[in-house]
Amino acid sequence: MQEQTKLWGGRFAGASSPELSRFSRSDPRYFRMAPYDLHGSRAHVRELNRSGLIDDAELALFLDTIDLLARDIEADLVHPQEADEDVHTFLERLLIERMGPVGGKIRAGRSRNDQAANDLRLYMRDKVRLIADLLVELAEALGSQADRHLHTPVPGFTHLQSAQPVVFAHQLLAHAQPLVRDLDRFRDWDRRAAVSPLGAAALAGSTFALSPELAALDQGYDSSAENSIDAVGSRDAAIEFLFVCSLTLIDISRLCEEIISWASQQFRWITMDDAYCTGSSIMPQKKNPDIAELARGKAGRVLGDLMGLMASVKSLPLAYNRDLAEDKNAVIDAVETIEVALPALSGLVRTFSVNVEEVRRQATAGYTLATEVADWLARQGIPFSEAHEISGALVRFCESHGLDYDDLTDEQLAAVDSRLTPDIREVLTLEAALAAHSGFGGTAPERVAEQLTRLRAKLDQARSWAADYQGLRVPSGAAG
Repeated sequence: MQEQTKLWGGRFAGASSPELSRFSRSDPRYFRMAPYDLHGSRAHVRELNRSGLIDDAELALFLDTIDLLARDIEADLVHPQEADEDVHTFLERLLIERMGPVGGKIRAGRSRNDQAANDLRLYMRDKVRLIADLLVELAEALGSQADRHLHTPVPGFTHLQSAQPVVFAHQLLAHAQPLVRDLDRFRDWDRRAAVSPLGAAALAGSTFALSPELAALDQGYDSSAENSIDAVGSRDAAIEFLFVCSLTLIDISRLCEEIISWASQQFRWITMDDAYCTGSSIMPQKKNPDIAELARGKAGRVLGDLMGLMASVKSLPLAYNRDLAEDKNAVIDAVETIEVALPALSGLVRTFSVNVEEVRRQATAGYTLATEVADWLARQGIPFSEAHEISGALVRFCESHGLDYDDLTDEQLAAVDSRLTPDIREVLTLEAALAAHSGFGGTAPERVAEQLTRLRAKLDQARSWAADYQGLRVPSGAAG
């Protein structure tokens, strides 16, 4: 590493060892923080201007140079050198190259400690909007399928055993609802994360940047940090962000598990579009749900990112320690994982077709209308505990004689229990069973349609929130 590029070498008499230089240099992925670092630099030079350290002409030169440098980074025209220890070194070098010695004034009143905390927070607040859009896209794909299957019955499961019939739309929206809660969690996280660390400097605050609350507003934050030590030494915002990312992928993993089952020859519920499947290198007939399997696996990876950062932070003394550099590794990995997983899964969900006749046939297999029998008896004034026994006896009779409910004669019903009159046939249809569950949140088609309407309104709100961001938005790939 060329010693003159360092931001910290003044008190050292000798050169750094090659081993230190290699180990100390930032992970190459960390240089994608450059647009966010420049965004913070704009606010910082305004602070230096307010303090009188740079005059108005120098401020204008700084802002013009920073803007040009940001455009060059977006266009992939400038790149870090091996001697650039980190993104802060890289950008300060370029500012001095383009502005001359006056570019070195930018280092006054700030530290890599508050810059690093600020860069990551800006990155997360930007990326949480992208993640929100991707979650909306997946929830909309589920909603689109649900709209087509408001009247398609399927067996509902408990313990992975056929339990009661539901409409497929209800099953699909059961996976959309957690995504809405994940969106709410991200929005709630952002409310707490809208606090700028810039101005904390190394740990004690700055002697030049004396209006960090103004710098916070410049960057799109709501406020600045109350405590400069906490600002540079805490990473709970990153940990909470990773928690919501992890929980989101856990919710998605459960959807993936069901898709894998639905697409199997044993279930035969759905047929996946060829564009979203892979095959086998040895078995020509295979059509594999690789997207769902990969996404399911990524949930474990991002959970590992969360656990890793929590382990790194758990015993650190205040304020800053280099251990905290692990924050970017964990967060970037989680964001990159979600960025590739969600669009692929949305495409898979949006394009699969449902084998309607097959799922309808399965909807009543395994005597899933048994609860309807017990409910009908209860409406006749029979205590439900007794009605439950009668319904169970009817199932046992059918199993022993190889019959389904449709096969039963009036005499056979009466043989099981005299209170099983022919009128019970009114509830022994799929349509009647579905319509009967008409309470709020139930599987009756009209209730599911209402649920879908409310879901879409919530998704519209989430999309509007993502668009209404006053901070820096970096085009996809521009920070990489």
